[in-house]
Amino acid sequence: MRASILIFIGSGLGGVVRHLLNDWITRISATPLPVGILLINISGSLAMGLLAGWFAFKGAAPQDVRLFLTTGVISGYTTFSAFSLDAVLLAERGEVASATAYVAVSVVLSIAAVMMGLAVIKTL
Repeated sequence: MRASILIFIGSGLGGVVRHLLNDWITRISATPLPVGILLINISGSLAMGLLAGWFAFKGAAPQDVRLFLTTGVISGYTTFSAFSLDAVLLAERGEVASATAYVAVSVVLSIAAVMMGLAVIKTL
């Protein structure tokens, strides 16, 4: 239960930061492209790599801290970071074909699922 509460709080914090940062970037950018979300996905993936690398190779941290920061804050900030970490871990284990398939299937089916959801709602 303790882990769930830490993840809940961390996810909320990450989500609020994502919203505020995306809002700010959108207001100051002069492009119709979703650069706010792009920068959030990239920075969140960098943060996930830094934290996961630190925890794995440099410093011991209690499981509560790891869950709060990675599964909570960073994944609340961007779930793309968790997706990216999973893909890299598959590749690092030598499962390059699985990593490639995971990335391709995730992107294609996620976009298809959004399209399907939109289509369903449009027919209602």
